[in-house]
Order: sequence, then C-alpha cells, then structure tokens
Amino acid sequence: MPIDRADGTIPHGTPDPRWAFGTGFEDPLAGVDTSVPSDVDGDDLAIYCLMLGDDALVMSHRLQEWCTNAPEIEDELAIANIALDLLGQARLLLTRAGKADGSGRGEDHYAFFRDEHEFRNVRLAETGRGDFAHLIAQVLVFATWRLALLRRLETSRDPVLAAIAAKGVSEVTYHRDYAARWAVRLGDGTDLSHQRMQAGLDAVWPMIDELFAPDEVESRMAQAGVGVDPAALRGEFDEVLAQVLSSAALQRPDVSPLAGVSGRTGRHGLHTEAMGYLLAVLQSLRRAHPEGSW
Repeated sequence: MPIDRADGTIPHGTPDPRWAFGTGFEDPLAGVDTSVPSDVDGDDLAIYCLMLGDDALVMSHRLQEWCTNAPEIEDELAIANIALDLLGQARLLLTRAGKADGSGRGEDHYAFFRDEHEFRNVRLAETGRGDFAHLIAQVLVFATWRLALLRRLETSRDPVLAAIAAKGVSEVTYHRDYAARWAVRLGDGTDLSHQRMQAGLDAVWPMIDELFAPDEVESRMAQAGVGVDPAALRGEFDEVLAQVLSSAALQRPDVSPLAGVSGRTGRHGLHTEAMGYLLAVLQSLRRAHPEGSW
C-alpha cells in the first residue's frame, strides 16, 4: 500500500483539495445496491458495521471536545472537520447495521440508547482528553490504522461497505496527514514540544496492539471477503509510523500493551473508565427527551 507522504502534505492530484471531505452533500451510497448479499451472514455484518461505526462515533465525540480548546483557530476548524468526517462515517455504518440484522433500527438507537458494554469500539478512541500533543498522537495512530483498513474495504463484497470505504479513504488520508505534520512539527521543535509529543505517544501506545487483534466476527467477515483481518494491517501501520517518528526525531515507545480481561477488549464491550463519562455527555440529552426531534 502506498504511504502517500504521511509526514508531508496531501499528494498532488488529490481529486478534492479541501481540508475536510465531509462538508459536501454528495450521497456516497447513491446508486449502490443496499440489500445484504444473499451469502453473507446478516448478524455478523451488523456486528462488524457496529465495530467500525462505534470506532468513528466515539473518536468523533472525543474530537468535538476540542472545539474552542485548540491552540489556533485553523486547528479548531481542522479538528472539527475531522470530527464531522468520522461522524458521517459512523452514521452510514450504524444505519447499515440496522439494515443488515433486519431490525430496522436507525443510527440514533445505536448512538443514544445502548449501554457501555454494548459499544464495540477500540479503546484507543475513548481515551480521555490530554494536551494537544496527546490528541495528535491519538489521531495519528487512529487514522493510520483506519486508513489501512478502509483501503482494503474498498474491495469488500458488501457494496455498502465498499462505498463507505471509498469515500472514507479520501477523508482519513487528510486526518492522517494533518496529525503527521503536527507530530513532526512538535517532535522536531523545541525541547518542550518534543517532550510533550513523546509523552503523547507513550500514553496512547499501550492501546495499539488491540487494533490488530482479530475478533471472531472480524475473522469470519474477512474469510467471507466482506471485512478485513486486522492483523494484515500491521505491516503498513508500522511502516508509516516509522517514517513519521524518524522525521519527528521521536522514539518508538517501549511500553506494555493495555490488558484485556479473559480475552475481552473494546470489541467485546470491555472499556476504560473514560468511556462511561463520554457516554454520559453523548447520550444524556437524548435519553432525557427520547421522543424529541431536532
């Protein structure tokens, strides 16, 4: 897979040069057959879409917390646009989950009316807010991993997943490169900025191994040609991170991975303490007014 200047700018020739790709109104599913392929297990597809959708939803919420808190107005806009891109992906994926399992449940049900243990996002997405360098490390790791995933999902046998991935590749390419540029600027900057960037990497690094540990559903979806085996993403991920860390004069952290419980991780509903607080903010208004509309 091409790296596409992970420590530089968006490559020349990118079809849409805007900062954020989620601001357009073109429907990525226009003309796409949204029926579930007859030989694909609908329940497995629904769970798989929840995994990918929850990753995007929870990460989007974390990024939204930076509105009015970023160091410059340009970064306010950039971070907000990344959050909107991920929210758009989450909406499509959560809607697909309700279609795949035949329940007809919509995106609002999955976002607002599930309890903590029902969310299947990786724990990297939910980690509590630190300083700006911590945010950059979190986005860099998340986007590098998700971009490698979406590139492979473009050939999914599920037409809806393939269409969502095709749009998402353009979006997440920007997310990754935005974070990579800031990682280089901070890591190769002053002594203080270098220390903070290294500390940010050290904080998120224990959550990386979970990104590449396949769940049973992920394995079945990969075998069916619908999903992706997470373990297959590690080579591209390591190559990109090595390039960025080298340019930023940063060290690859030597830390122990975040442990699960009896083999359970975020994919199985095991979350960090930060997740409960995140959901309290995300869901409180809608749960207080379940019949409300906006």
